[in-house]
Amino acid sequence: MEHSAVAVGDDFSIARHIAAGDRVAFEALMRRHNRRLYRLARATLRDGAEAEDALQEAYLQAFRSISQFRGDAALSTWLSRLVLNECFGRIRRRDRRENVIPMVSANNEAARSCVDESEAPDAALARAQVRTVLERRVDELPDSFRAVFVMRSVEDLSVAETSELLGIPEETVRSRHFRAKSLLRAALEAELGRAEGTLFEFGGEHCDRVVAGVLGRLG
Repeated sequence: MEHSAVAVGDDFSIARHIAAGDRVAFEALMRRHNRRLYRLARATLRDGAEAEDALQEAYLQAFRSISQFRGDAALSTWLSRLVLNECFGRIRRRDRRENVIPMVSANNEAARSCVDESEAPDAALARAQVRTVLERRVDELPDSFRAVFVMRSVEDLSVAETSELLGIPEETVRSRHFRAKSLLRAALEAELGRAEGTLFEFGGEHCDRVVAGVLGRLG
């Protein structure tokens, strides 16, 4: 019961428990914030594996330095800043190594994250394909737009929270979010336009099967 109280307690109380070495409280903290922080790292780095590595490093740093948390901001905000700092550091190091474009395996990532045993295989595949297209288009957004889009549209952070995390004015958050959605909408409409000509394709084995069926019935 004590652990449950810690898990749902206020930020400062949780931080004090973790600073005292409470691993159960730290696990509860990670599970509570994992999805949001991963998405933040993934949007910044555009690589699932590296985002996981960055998140782990940020958590380790949080565990070591959480005694410095004073409650001036939400614990989620404090953690988000650690994640962003880790990601930005990785980007700077990557740029110095002249690895400008990361290797992105969107298909594998979508397949891993979309598994649902209760969903029909065809529906799961279609959903994974749509998600892959959307993730690829989000990856193609300019860095400044992509971070704002994920925070506002994916994680549903407020304009004020996004402004605080990224250190930009609220009006800039609004304009970048609007621009990101416009770019995504245009890209997805173009993708749909290219796909329209291939809808309900009829050829190959489909054509052969119908012809054979008709000829068979004709005797």
